[in-house]
Amino acid sequence: MTQIRRRASAEKTKPTPFWLAAAVVLPAVGLLTKIEVEGGEHLPADGPYVLAPNHYSEFDPIVVAVATWRLGRAPRFMAKESLFRVPVVGWVLRGLGMIPVSRTTSASAAGQAIAQAAELAADGRGVIVYPEGSLTREPDLWPMRGKSGAVRVAVAGDIPVIPVATWGVQAIMPRYGRFSVWPLRKRVRVRFGPRVELALASGQTPTPAQLVAATDTVMARIAGLLGELRGEQPPAQRWNPGQHGQKETGRLEP
Repeated sequence: MTQIRRRASAEKTKPTPFWLAAAVVLPAVGLLTKIEVEGGEHLPADGPYVLAPNHYSEFDPIVVAVATWRLGRAPRFMAKESLFRVPVVGWVLRGLGMIPVSRTTSASAAGQAIAQAAELAADGRGVIVYPEGSLTREPDLWPMRGKSGAVRVAVAGDIPVIPVATWGVQAIMPRYGRFSVWPLRKRVRVRFGPRVELALASGQTPTPAQLVAATDTVMARIAGLLGELRGEQPPAQRWNPGQHGQKETGRLEP
């Protein structure tokens, strides 16, 4: 197992709203789960990055955030633009450096990705983007097909995409299930992988076919990491909700 490297990055040495959040979240999460982080050396110690995790529980973002913080980086997520208009919630999200993302057409999505990448690069910040967009619909919790947001941002700013997989969070909170406290200190594993080399030219607008191919590459790497954690072979093809009469967003109906 790769040992966690504790880094004194500027994100953790300079007081930020993350310190207050960490003071509350870290002890609570430490009681609920024992998080084992592997491959932490693949997360850049400084500079921008796009972290791409699998998503199968409403609680797994907390686990990814804690693992990222323990590696010396402030965990920032892309959040729905509408949340930033909610009183108090929007103020908190901005204070934590979260990045608003809107559901737009392909043309405006490209412009939004460029703006977000420029912001990340200028501040040397990283962002966590869930490529699936919602909890996986795959029956056995393997990653389903992804959306292109993570790739768009990475290509627009020549920012590395770091795949990551978690496993064990379903014992704390199953997909659309109830939160489980007991027993305390449930084991959860988090594995970071090497950056995904995308066959796309930085700064150029990729074609839809190129976005699909690059996103498939990222999802395959995430699935591979998850397969290593589970000791199983991931499906050769990603689950497509549309082919199974499922919506890609919203609560999964039984």
